[in-house]
Amino acid sequence: MRVGVFICHCGSNIAGTVDVARVAAEARKIPGVAFATNYMYTCSEPGQDEIKAAIKRENLDRIVVAACSPRMHENTFRKTIQKAGLNKYFLEMANIREHIAWIGNDKELNTEKAIDAVSMAIAKVMQNKPLHATSFKINKRVLVIGGGVAGMQAALDCADGGLDVVLVEKSPAVGGIMARLDKTFPTIDCSICILGPKMVDVGQHEKIKLFAYSEIEEIKGYIGNYQIKIRKKATYVDWEKCTGCGLCMEKCPSKNSYDYFNFGVAPTKAINIPFPQAIPKKAKIDPNYCRQFLKGKCGVCAKICPTGAINYEMKDEIVTEEVGAIVVATGYGLLDQNILTEYGGTRYPDVISGIQYERLLNASGPTSGHIERPSDHTEPKTIVFVSCAGSRDKSIGVPYCSGFCCMYIAKQAILTKDHIPDSQSYVFYMDIRSPGKGYDEFTRRAQEEYGAQYIRGRVSKIYPKGKKMIVRGADTLLGTQVEIEADLVVLATAAIAAEGAAEMAEKLHISYDTFGFYVESHPKLRPVETNTSGVFLAGACQGPKDIPSSVGQGSAAAAKVLSLFSRDMLESDPAIAQVNTNACVGCLKCLKTCPFQAIVEDTLRSGKKVAKVIETVCAGCGVCTSTCPCGAIQLQHFTDNQLLSEVSAICQM
Repeated sequence: MRVGVFICHCGSNIAGTVDVARVAAEARKIPGVAFATNYMYTCSEPGQDEIKAAIKRENLDRIVVAACSPRMHENTFRKTIQKAGLNKYFLEMANIREHIAWIGNDKELNTEKAIDAVSMAIAKVMQNKPLHATSFKINKRVLVIGGGVAGMQAALDCADGGLDVVLVEKSPAVGGIMARLDKTFPTIDCSICILGPKMVDVGQHEKIKLFAYSEIEEIKGYIGNYQIKIRKKATYVDWEKCTGCGLCMEKCPSKNSYDYFNFGVAPTKAINIPFPQAIPKKAKIDPNYCRQFLKGKCGVCAKICPTGAINYEMKDEIVTEEVGAIVVATGYGLLDQNILTEYGGTRYPDVISGIQYERLLNASGPTSGHIERPSDHTEPKTIVFVSCAGSRDKSIGVPYCSGFCCMYIAKQAILTKDHIPDSQSYVFYMDIRSPGKGYDEFTRRAQEEYGAQYIRGRVSKIYPKGKKMIVRGADTLLGTQVEIEADLVVLATAAIAAEGAAEMAEKLHISYDTFGFYVESHPKLRPVETNTSGVFLAGACQGPKDIPSSVGQGSAAAAKVLSLFSRDMLESDPAIAQVNTNACVGCLKCLKTCPFQAIVEDTLRSGKKVAKVIETVCAGCGVCTSTCPCGAIQLQHFTDNQLLSEVSAICQM
């Protein structure tokens, strides 16, 4: 074997704390190394040309690049050596930047560690075998999970690009949180007016198959070939017959049903259509409040429905769809006010959340756009907004900023003044965060033109006093305690991961962080991709985002899907698990531990039960290898012998 070693300076990132020339000199002494050098920027075009030239000039058959993380440039160097005629798996990278150069400033110690890392890489590359990818056909249909603004944008872009789209939304109508908003910042334009056309397009597009009030039951398969089981939940109304006339809602005698669309700010009927512009505009019965389900008698809606759409015997239905890629746009949730005990969340009717206040402002809301105190339905004159209600608070496990709260508080303060000209708004804030286009000007407008008084400080307690709510807090700019008698208090509750986000991540085999938000493949270079090929992210499922960011990411995810489907065939990664059937004892522990369901039971001609790896499903995670008690299953490119050779190399130093 003739190994070539290339040590990268990476400017001063590596060379600043590692003697790269000495590392190259020590590498030349290792048996099997035919060539070793150092170069300023190995990943640059001249650097790659140097590698290709050295392969041909020195007749090299194995390459080691000591540079940054393989996550950054392994694919770059694999393509480089492949162009020079080598199998791309005859490459090893030693991470001497993140693992060594960036950790400490002791140049002597770092150099010794770099020599060890390069020695290990050399030992492993000598054990590498040529691996070859296999090609497979793809199903050019895409699943979009979530019908908020990000999911709809992704679905429409994919459909306009000629792809068949399956859109699954767990609510009875698409639109997500944006459909519940009155106006949007910083333009103060009607939310449903700009969202409505997209909703109509989604409902009418010939390439989009919409499953509303449905959830993902099961996901199997791999990139290009996924099998999706969708649970169509029982609505007890035949949507094929329902015309959305609303007559059933008018006559329904059950008036105390919880209104999920309005976040419980007012009750609704047991059968209802979420909002006037709903897509699809179909009725749904809530069996938890319907007298027919609770008492076995009523049936008013069935009697008066002109099309006979009511069906009390309806059951959930499981539908199977096959797709080639998945866009996850499941959105976000809001912190439960019960956690904010110092604010009296849910205990006091006149302390409400920002989204509930939004529904009071909305013309299609339960009060037809008239701001009322929930306790006595009178018009409030003094409104206190509390920002960061749960956000940036480590004590309740939400240390991050929710991103858009400062902006919608400013918007609501402006709208409040428009609705009630003689009102006064107070805003308790920690820091005003307004980084978007026109955002800072908007917050200043709320203060300077609409008279909202901003108080820098946190609220310590909210309690009732007669018909008023006393808001006690600090003004850190004046250095004094403040008490305000408010008619209504609005809490800007923290944005959290959507309900069931963790369970969905497990079905998708994607990662999520400690807060439940989905993790992208790379925060800067691959912001809409996940570590599971074929699964993409859009919108606030990845973290709190405003509307423009969510729309942009929805289009970005669609672009990735269209790029993926621009080919008729995909190549599988050959660095996957492989079973030695002679050594396998059929315990199938690997089958139980595989997170990707890539291992199945197989029967040989002899009748012996063994494990079998589905090559196109295996993601090469290596969990099965560490589970196998007899070493019968090995991860190609990371076999036991390859890893042991690395250990032996460092032990010999």
